[in-house]
Amino acid sequence: MKKRSELEIMVSILEIAQDEVLKTRIVYGSNLNFKIATRYIDRLSELELIVKYRKEGKTYYKTTDKGLKFIRKYKEMF
Repeated sequence: MKKRSELEIMVSILEIAQDEVLKTRIVYGSNLNFKIATRYIDRLSELELIVKYRKEGKTYYKTTDKGLKFIRKYKEMF
């Protein structure tokens, strides 16, 4: 199995979070553990590519417009 680059992992998370999702969905969908997923989510948040918010007592994640543009640019390159 080929090791994924950080960029590939970030794009994977952003694609999963195009619809508002819980962290569990990101963890399973991107095949990461919670600790590593949290590190990537925090970095994506710093870059304003993903937003975290609370709704009905749960924390959700959603890709921002900037994040969607990032996905498009990534796909154009590869």
